[in-house]
Amino acid sequence: MSVQPKAKRRIVVVAEFSIHPIGVGTSVGKYVKSAVQTLSKIPGLTFDVTPMSSVLEAENFGTILEAVEVSHGALRAMGAKRISSSLRIDERLDKRRNRSDKTRGMKRLARARP
Repeated sequence: MSVQPKAKRRIVVVAEFSIHPIGVGTSVGKYVKSAVQTLSKIPGLTFDVTPMSSVLEAENFGTILEAVEVSHGALRAMGAKRISSSLRIDERLDKRRNRSDKTRGMKRLARARP
C-alpha cells in the first residue's frame, strides 16, 4: 500500500485595501469602479468589495502590491491629481488561511458566547 504525501499547502496573503481620490467631489463611485475593474484583470488575485474597502487575497506579496499600483494608475488615468490609499496586510506563515477561513472562524466564535 502506498501513501501519497499531502500536497503542500500554499501560504496566502490577505490584505485590506482602500483607495480614495482627493479633490474630485463627494461622489467617487466611478473612480472606485475603475479601480475594481483593474483588480479583476490581475492573475492570481481574488477579492471582495465591501462598502468601505476591498479584501484582497493572493499567494504572494507581489500580487497584492501590483493591485495597489494598478489601482493608483487607474485613478491617475481618470485625471485624479491626488490619491490616498491604505493597505493592511495579513501574512500568516505557519498555516494556510484564506479570507473565508477567517470569516468562518469569527462566526464560530460569535456563536460560542461566554
